[in-house]
Amino acid sequence: MYDFQDYIIMTIILFFSVSFMMLFRLFIFILGLILLAPVYGAEKPNIVFLLADDMSRDTWGAYGGKDCKTPNIDKLAHQGVIFKNAYCTVAMCAPFRQELYSGRTPWRTTTLANHSSSTPDTKSIAHYLKPLGYRTALIGKGHIGPKQAYPFERFKANKNKTERTTKYNNGENDEFMNAANNFMDSCAEDNSPFCLFIASHDSHAPFTTGDSSMYDASKLEVPPYWLDTPILRENMRRYYAEISNFDTLVGRVRIELESRGLWRKTIFIVCSEQGTQLPFAKWTCYDNGLHTGLVAHCPELIQPGSKIDELISIADITPTLVEIAGGKLSEGDCDGKSFMKLLEGKSEDVHQYVYGAFTNCNIIHNNERIFPIRVIRDKSFSLIYNPNYKRITSNLTLSLALKRLSGEDSSRNDIGSSWVKLANTSDNAKDLVHKLHHRPEFEFYNRENDPYELKNEILNPEYAGVVQKMKAQLKKRLAELGDEDPIETEKALVR
Repeated sequence: MYDFQDYIIMTIILFFSVSFMMLFRLFIFILGLILLAPVYGAEKPNIVFLLADDMSRDTWGAYGGKDCKTPNIDKLAHQGVIFKNAYCTVAMCAPFRQELYSGRTPWRTTTLANHSSSTPDTKSIAHYLKPLGYRTALIGKGHIGPKQAYPFERFKANKNKTERTTKYNNGENDEFMNAANNFMDSCAEDNSPFCLFIASHDSHAPFTTGDSSMYDASKLEVPPYWLDTPILRENMRRYYAEISNFDTLVGRVRIELESRGLWRKTIFIVCSEQGTQLPFAKWTCYDNGLHTGLVAHCPELIQPGSKIDELISIADITPTLVEIAGGKLSEGDCDGKSFMKLLEGKSEDVHQYVYGAFTNCNIIHNNERIFPIRVIRDKSFSLIYNPNYKRITSNLTLSLALKRLSGEDSSRNDIGSSWVKLANTSDNAKDLVHKLHHRPEFEFYNRENDPYELKNEILNPEYAGVVQKMKAQLKKRLAELGDEDPIETEKALVR
């Protein structure tokens, strides 16, 4: 028989024995995590970025498009994250791509003009990811330079092994998939994480890819920033076919990643580039030109179906991807800022304003026409500055319209020139035709009430305070960039 004191002693011994075992097991568990942490940490996420060409975001269903079929992009937006306010700085191919890859503004890389190249000392995402063990490749359209600034691996398809998968012209989709598989196979052999950019030519004119029979031109809804003519509708039909062809590529790349077991290990991003070269988008500073479509799949980061409303610049993408990959940029490497906190579901104002620019030089039919444009935007308002407003602006898509307005007759016809005939039919048609080539010194738009920027409110006293503040901020920013006089800036760029 044990007395009460013996029970107390046995209870204490048992307690410490159990406690010691629990502590020992906890120690072993924590030690295991410490030892295994480098193994798990070494598995960096892959990055796949699909880039379209002159594709307005508002054609995608995810951004409210009604007629154009983009099921794969829309699915990605629904299951991943969609950026509502992503902007580029220049609505032209070469400036856009060099801003994307470098994370630097076109003022810094000296790529304000189209068909321009970056300064030789420019660093890009290929430089920043290499020390982290990444291989970085670009498949498809380049429009960047010099090579030392953008040292991407350039993988190509095995053409003798590439077979057409459709009866219609699917552009380079088959070659892109073949080349992408070659690159991913090579990375698998090296056991290397990878960053792959696939740059499609869809939907850059002329519109020749995709299955245009999917669309009936007569049933398409013409947006309010265009005038309804048969030639416009026919261009919309073929333009939409190219967008759908790009969307098919998005689906094919996703399926390939899933089949390789890489989907849950890959940051997958789809971007529309700048807006279409149809009027009032590309080659302008209007919202349709600079507002970028951007959707992404970011496993382990953000809740599926998320929407990010904060202002984002295309220059922010490189620093964000570098941070996701585990890197840390030095001060001054990029002009953009990482928005990784937004992907983690945290609140952060990355930018109060985003800025845009356009230079008319070095575009076909415009080598000597000086008409720079600058813009400042916040989440609600746009202020556009046209310093050489007493002159005219134009580009190769508006040249025939300009000739027709000048009284020259031509058997040729395009979208802009087809609108000239409508100028006397209504005030709306007259205003849009005038707007093709003539812009006031300042334009101010409330995008909350006027998302297509159709009503210039610059003289509305209701907005006087906002206008004054944005003018001052734009002037300050241009001075910081060495662009106090955009007319002189553009003159210096003319070849």
